Amino acid sequence: MDYKTSGVDIQAGEKAVQNIKNIVKKTYNNNVLTELGSFGGLYSLDLSKWSQPVMVSSTDGVGTKLIVAQKAKVFNTVGQDLVNHCVNDILVQGAHPQFFMDYIGLAQMNTDTIQQIIEGMAKACLENGMSLIGGEMAEMPGIYHNEDFDLVGTIIGLVEKKNVITGQNITENDVVIGFPSTGLHTNGYSLARKIIFEKLNLKVDDYVEEISCKVSDALLAIHRSYYPTLCKWANPEFINGMAHITGGGLKGNIKRILPDNLSAKIKCKNWETPKLFTWLMKSGNIKVDEMFNAFNMGVGFVVITSKEKAEDIIQETDGMIIGIITKRESNQPVILDFE
Repeated sequence: MDYKTSGVDIQAGEKAVQNIKNIVKKTYNNNVLTELGSFGGLYSLDLSKWSQPVMVSSTDGVGTKLIVAQKAKVFNTVGQDLVNHCVNDILVQGAHPQFFMDYIGLAQMNTDTIQQIIEGMAKACLENGMSLIGGEMAEMPGIYHNEDFDLVGTIIGLVEKKNVITGQNITENDVVIGFPSTGLHTNGYSLARKIIFEKLNLKVDDYVEEISCKVSDALLAIHRSYYPTLCKWANPEFINGMAHITGGGLKGNIKRILPDNLSAKIKCKNWETPKLFTWLMKSGNIKVDEMFNAFNMGVGFVVITSKEKAEDIIQETDGMIIGIITKRESNQPVILDFE
């Protein structure tokens, strides 16, 4: 017996690393001090650019969207999803991304799949102005099976201490600006897959008239990064609070940043729900409240600010006013108004 016959191919792993080295290196800047393959990634901070820098970190995954990627044999989009999701999570606190690291756990080493995933990550890192400085590929037969793999990332960002956004500055009569999503992003896929693949018995290559595209195109749409749109505004001078609309939807994520005495009234008629969500709701016979719990429903990120500042932001972005902050009068901090 040997390691390879037990399911772990060290040479394939080494080949995968060699294949992605040049891809990853394109994301490097002068702050990156190590080459890919080091035990740890070294990143130098240029403190001349910062007064009181605060590090902001976040770790997340892509979830069961990976199953759709496996079915479609498309893997570069999930790499972008992972990076953009993490960027949005630290943007909420006003942070600017610095570097990213990934973890890929899989049943067997497939160098082509790995290369596609890393190509997506590198593309998103460049688009968000940060470096991909390292990661881990772990071949673990027995934990993962057949073509199974998992994808996780960690991001590190910086923000000036005086510019940290916590939501504590949110006040009554502030407005809620919503920014359009590009689809499901990376949440709600367990329900979406059950509707599409089990109830409707569709395949990833099937064309759906109601949404004017193939199943794979709809489900693998890349999770949008809001950093390029909002980095200019991401400080307390303009913004009192931000929320990334992920698992739990608008209710579950806006309430995380609201002071205890305030509520948000979201007017759901202020934006047109994308056809993908209305199709899923009808096809799965899903109640409206449940749809808003499971999905972003077309709003992937929200900013809370004063009415005056909101006008400036909306003029230069694709944001739209979707609600207002009111005094909290019940145990429900976020109200979805469908009228």
